[in-house]
Amino acid sequence: MSLIDALLILLAGMAAGTINTIVGSGSLITFPTLIALGYPPLLANVSNNIGLVPGSLSGAYGYRRELGGQRDRLRRLVPASAVGALTGSTLLLTLPSDVFDKVVIVLIAVALVLVVTGPTISRRLAARRAAGGTVHGDVTPALVALVAGAGVYGGYFGAAQGIILMAVLGIFLDDHLQRLNACKNVLALTVNSVAAVLFVFTTSVDWKVVGVIAVGSTIGGQVGAKYGRKLDPRVLRGLIVVVGLTALVRLL
Repeated sequence: MSLIDALLILLAGMAAGTINTIVGSGSLITFPTLIALGYPPLLANVSNNIGLVPGSLSGAYGYRRELGGQRDRLRRLVPASAVGALTGSTLLLTLPSDVFDKVVIVLIAVALVLVVTGPTISRRLAARRAAGGTVHGDVTPALVALVAGAGVYGGYFGAAQGIILMAVLGIFLDDHLQRLNACKNVLALTVNSVAAVLFVFTTSVDWKVVGVIAVGSTIGGQVGAKYGRKLDPRVLRGLIVVVGLTALVRLL
């Protein structure tokens, strides 16, 4: 790893940690950066996942105030995320690597669509609540199943899992957006941690990449928690889309 590569990965890690804490989809910064630098897709995905765990922990800690009163909710949702993550990461390791090389192109495209349509989904959910639409106020079996499904996605790839979780939580839970975001951060941390443990013991990891992303994402997690509400989300989405499209071109 050259000094320039390390600097680019560090900056990507900082951006990913910030974005993950605010909305999710930070992997659409780090993963394409690694691809652009010539890392094989599977190795890039695994190393990126492990490197982002400290950033997820940093972001969850930064939102600890909004977690107040959510213990019972998390007690039911965290196990679902863990089971989903174990399933998704196992699929990543057991399926042939060329399957991931092909599927990841579709997953990045889907993630980019979610990044672009995320604000529209949020506005419609807010309008639904304002109009007195049906919104569940507690954890239901359907919510648990969908959170587990998001965990499968996150364990396999991870990019935009935060946006998926925010959409699901927003539909089923009648709560303030920042509290749902705090819940999302804990669930994403769970998914990344479970997958990371499995990856560490079962597959090849580039520990230099992991270390650089870990430092960057930890810093970014605190930046996102402290200043995230002041950042223009349009700028963040634009950055994600540009980097994601660059990765798609490289993979194709």
